Amino acid sequence: MKKSIILLLLPAFISQATYAQKSTKKASGNPIAQGWYADPEAAIFGKQYWVYPTYSDKYNKQVHFDAFSSPDLVNWTKHDNVLDSSNVKWAKRAMWAPAIVQKEGKYYFFFGANDIQSDKEYGGIGVAVADKPEGPFKDYLGKPLIDKIVNGAQPIDQFVFKDTDGQYYIIYGGWGHCNIAKLKSDFTSVEPAADGKIFKEMTPKGYVEGPIMFIRKGKYYFMWSEGGWTGPDYQVAYAVGNSINGPFKKIGVVLKQDPAMATGAGHHSVIQVPGKDKWYIIYHRRPLTETDGNHRVTCIDKMIFDKDGWIKPVKMTNEGVSASRIVRASRIK
Repeated sequence: MKKSIILLLLPAFISQATYAQKSTKKASGNPIAQGWYADPEAAIFGKQYWVYPTYSDKYNKQVHFDAFSSPDLVNWTKHDNVLDSSNVKWAKRAMWAPAIVQKEGKYYFFFGANDIQSDKEYGGIGVAVADKPEGPFKDYLGKPLIDKIVNGAQPIDQFVFKDTDGQYYIIYGGWGHCNIAKLKSDFTSVEPAADGKIFKEMTPKGYVEGPIMFIRKGKYYFMWSEGGWTGPDYQVAYAVGNSINGPFKKIGVVLKQDPAMATGAGHHSVIQVPGKDKWYIIYHRRPLTETDGNHRVTCIDKMIFDKDGWIKPVKMTNEGVSASRIVRASRIK
């Protein structure tokens, strides 16, 4: 009888031990998730941190997205297949670099698909929608939002930015060109700016891809990736402006390879802990043991500003970051 009781209670003891081990974890460690993941988009919804990366594999196998959530940046939960090509009939391959925003109770998931090389091919930047940040997401428009190459910018690597007046913008582009356009309030299309133009090029020197933007202390920080994504020269640079229109002149590089740590560090996103001047950079890098271009992992490290507001060079670590819970809930990216 005693043996039977012990056997019955054993799973509970194991579960409690596992939970205790998880809850006493001191740091996130890098990478934050097992598997090949790149181009991470980070967001905060309520009191949860979220990361939405590209599934890093051969283009024909890049037909789904996983997501990861955490209450503290240390313990991460995987959410499988938040979006896949079965819910986007026009997306056939190369589903890349998501961006996500929450608006009026819905979650809008922007993504690139099909790696189009000319206007004769079908694909570009799409939008999916869901009622929850973990999905499941479904195609919102039934077609791409942006499906043409404008100003030399391949329609990939989109970032959605909400300005202080409530206007949403899409900032995007590969092939060394970056465009910005106003989004219609329901995200069904892009619309002309005050001068009548829909797409405005805003390409800083050195830009290749992966743009993001955020505001800190009234200043607009514009960041992007440089170099070749399969090479050791991949890195992150930035500029600072007084408005969304800049002007944005490159200040310097904040993240690059570390011969003792990893190569190919880039295509990042940034999060701020709500109510605090505490910032993190979420990015991908290639382990020194890997030569396959698709073998990239998603990592997190601190991003620190000096007294003048310049971003200090980011130090890549294996430890990652310590726990940081969200006290004041946020519903804004």
